[in-house]
Amino acid sequence: MQGKIACANVLSDLYATGVYQCDNLLMLLGVSNELRTNEREIVTRQVIKGFNDLAKEAETTINGGQTVLNPWYIIGGVATSICSDQEFIMPNGGKAGDVLVLTKPLGTQIAVNAHQWIEEPKYWERIQDVVNKEDVVDAYNKAMFSMARLNRNAAKLMQKYQAHGATDVTGFGIIGHATNLVESQLEKVDFILHTLPIIKDMVNVYKKCGINFKLLDGYSAETSGGLLVCLAKDVANDYIAELKELDGADAWIIGDVVEGGRKAKITPHVQIIEV
Repeated sequence: MQGKIACANVLSDLYATGVYQCDNLLMLLGVSNELRTNEREIVTRQVIKGFNDLAKEAETTINGGQTVLNPWYIIGGVATSICSDQEFIMPNGGKAGDVLVLTKPLGTQIAVNAHQWIEEPKYWERIQDVVNKEDVVDAYNKAMFSMARLNRNAAKLMQKYQAHGATDVTGFGIIGHATNLVESQLEKVDFILHTLPIIKDMVNVYKKCGINFKLLDGYSAETSGGLLVCLAKDVANDYIAELKELDGADAWIIGDVVEGGRKAKITPHVQIIEV
């Protein structure tokens, strides 16, 4: 699964431009030298298999890369494509009246941490009043499968529905990436986020865990998160419906594009959707 998530994350930078065919994929692997030899061989084979399996699903192949020894496992890569200027979507065409669609839920960082806390009494004691172990395992599984799901179909539909720009949502959190995107717009607009879809129970875990992940401020880091897509309002629901047919997963209208000064904001009374 780690290999699949890494591959999905690497490819997302292409997909955020509406480019859904990767021409060249490299894998960068740091193999842990703190594992025993037999452990290292088993884990390395599985990580590579996961990366390669998802590359096949994306209809691309790994053509090279680099492997080094490292104290802990690192997996990543580089994805490139050669295309004409008609085959990618510049991330700068947002217009007042557009809406913002998010294609994966937030809260993956907290879900993964909560799963680790099941075995760490210091942290489990803080959250056990708001969540049980079965709920945490369910949230963890949702996070894993979400992170391992390609944004490829979301990218294809960006082309079909003539998206005005997009970004993938990863380490800077939803508001961090929304800010980067809005600052690139040709028109003077603001992004106003009125809805945050979050993996079920993770808001309560966040409030009780004692660690400021800044989830409700929009800065909680995501790994292999969804695309934040700027679309004309009259096609957004069709985009969401067709993506649901293709991926079997929900997407949401989470914000509006309005006239402004290239700022991204979360409304004071933001709506939380538990996923």
